[in-house]
Amino acid sequence: MSNIGAVIGWKFSHQSGMSTYDGVITAFPSGIPSQADQDLWTAEYNAHITATEYSRSRKAEYDKLNQDEMRYDDLVNSTTTWQDAIAAIKTSIPKG
Repeated sequence: MSNIGAVIGWKFSHQSGMSTYDGVITAFPSGIPSQADQDLWTAEYNAHITATEYSRSRKAEYDKLNQDEMRYDDLVNSTTTWQDAIAAIKTSIPKG
C-alpha cells in the first residue's frame, strides 16, 4: 500500500489542513475521508505512478548526458549526436 500522505498530497495538491501520522490521516479539511475513498485515491495514485514511470526513468538517463555540449558540438560539426542519444533513450524506455 502507498503512503497515504503521498496519496492525499498528490490528489489534493498539498492543500493546507491535511496531515497524517504513521500512515493514518489525522486532519483533513472536510473531515477524515472514508476508507473506501482512501482506497480509491490510493489506487488512482498507484496507477498514476505506474503510468508515469517511463518519464522518471528517461529523466535519469537524460541527466547523464551533457546535453548542452552535445548540442553545441552537433551545431559546430553538423552532426546529430544529441538527437541520436535522445532517440536511443526514448527507444530503450518507451512510454507506458
